[in-house]
Amino acid sequence: MASSERLKIRLNDKAGRIAAVAAGIMVTLAMTSHHAGAASCRTDALAGIDWRECNKRLLMLGGSNLDSAMLYGTDFTYTDLRGSTLKGANLEKAKLIRTALGEANLQGANLTKVEAYRSDFTSADATNAKFVNAEMQRAQFEKAKLDGADFTKAELGRADFEGASLQGVKFTLTNLSRARFEGATLGGPVDFSNAFLLLTRIEGVDLSSATGLAQSQIELSCGNDKTKLPAGLTVPSSWPCAEDPEDD
Repeated sequence: MASSERLKIRLNDKAGRIAAVAAGIMVTLAMTSHHAGAASCRTDALAGIDWRECNKRLLMLGGSNLDSAMLYGTDFTYTDLRGSTLKGANLEKAKLIRTALGEANLQGANLTKVEAYRSDFTSADATNAKFVNAEMQRAQFEKAKLDGADFTKAELGRADFEGASLQGVKFTLTNLSRARFEGATLGGPVDFSNAFLLLTRIEGVDLSSATGLAQSQIELSCGNDKTKLPAGLTVPSSWPCAEDPEDD
């Protein structure tokens, strides 16, 4: 056998061994990544934790520090997070169904596309938080601080904003049917462009600085003689509305 042929065989053999080693390294890295992810789901709550898509249902996590945590797709259904701090946390597509978040700090948190049916945000601070495309029917926001929050295209049917601070909030294309705003502070201004206000309770609410409101939206809503409307809009003859039996 010629020397050039023997060299070629040795080079091919060496290349095969290198390829085999590289493949082994990739498998090891993949397994390590998988186990690391599984381990992170079992790790106790702490700032910056990666709990993405973890199952955190039915837990008592009140008072936890989850600032800047990665909580993408995490399931917190029925979990108690009252008084926890989640500043800057990424909760996109998380499940917050009937989750307790009263007095929680959600400043700057990303709650885009969350499922939060009947979730409780009473007295929470969600300043500048994003709730874009969120499913939050019957969510409770009583006395919550929501200044600068973005609820664009969110589903907020029967949500309760009584006594909440809503300075500069975006309700663009938001479903607010039968939502309650009595005692809420609106200013900054609040954007209601193309929001659906069917039987939305705005009795006594000052909407004089709100933007994006049309007379057709006001005609669908429920106010009274104490409701203040933006210039150019008039009080409908249908006001005041009868009380909704389901709100009793």
